Amino acid sequence: MFDWWEELSGYIIFELLELIPQSHLGVAVHFFLFDTIKIFILLITIIFVVSFLRTFFNTEKVRVYLQGKSEFTGNTLAALFGIITPFCSCSAIPLFLGFMQARIPMGITFSFLISAPLNNEIAIAMLFSLFGWEITVIYIGFGLAVAILGGFLIGKIPNIEKYVLIPVTPMEGELEDIEIQLTLKQRVKESWEYTADIFKKIYLYVMAGVGIGAFIHGYIPAEFISTYAGEDAWYAVPIAVLMGIPMYSNAAGVMPLIEVLTSKGMLLGSALSFMMAVTALSLPEAMILKRILHLKLIVLFFSIVGVGILVVGYMFNFIFGGKI
Repeated sequence: MFDWWEELSGYIIFELLELIPQSHLGVAVHFFLFDTIKIFILLITIIFVVSFLRTFFNTEKVRVYLQGKSEFTGNTLAALFGIITPFCSCSAIPLFLGFMQARIPMGITFSFLISAPLNNEIAIAMLFSLFGWEITVIYIGFGLAVAILGGFLIGKIPNIEKYVLIPVTPMEGELEDIEIQLTLKQRVKESWEYTADIFKKIYLYVMAGVGIGAFIHGYIPAEFISTYAGEDAWYAVPIAVLMGIPMYSNAAGVMPLIEVLTSKGMLLGSALSFMMAVTALSLPEAMILKRILHLKLIVLFFSIVGVGILVVGYMFNFIFGGKI
């Protein structure tokens, strides 16, 4: 798909700028230019498409639909809804509170909170561009499984409402099934404005991620990474999860690192575990939740999701090994 850009970027770097093709600097700069533009094109395209589709949904209607659903069905629907909602854990929290106000069971609301950062359009777009549809589909399936089962387990906690620290006032009356009528022009305008807003927020993350990835790609030997994070490094997955928790980023900033680390010998499951921990188990998310939920529930939430991420990481390593 991007062969034309690979040739053009190679011409710019090696012919116009006269960098040596096999030098560390030349390889790193070419990687940075090629990947940055490629990711920008994919992000703008896919965010716009998903945003356009999102104009046919509204949160109130989803709340109405989720009300009264049985636990496992509700967990599944909430996890699926997380795919088309805001792309980081902190921006998903307002909707999480809205679900609580709508008297939707806590386990179902947690399924949404887990799924939203794991299965967002950014992660899906970049996974598809870097690793193809097969790995993307498997990742989505595993991400949904973690969200569904995690929320289901949390929902089984007796008297879970007592762990909510703020008064959640139920909405008066029944939620109405509101239809939003927009013209095609309005949908396109709204989608483009949302795409531009998201792009402004994440493009620096992308450049930073690609920049770090370019340095690793150009200067760090593959043998170094494969030795400490390759097939024989069973500890790579838990270490990747622990390293990801203190960080706060989104898939756009982390995914370029995943591409480089896997190309250098890190197993895909280990690399994806790092990304999932960064996006779904960040400390800023915990700090926000601390104002809403009791520490015991936050620890349980992080523990369940963390175990789920570990399982997903080891499953990816088992399925794909070093074949990426």
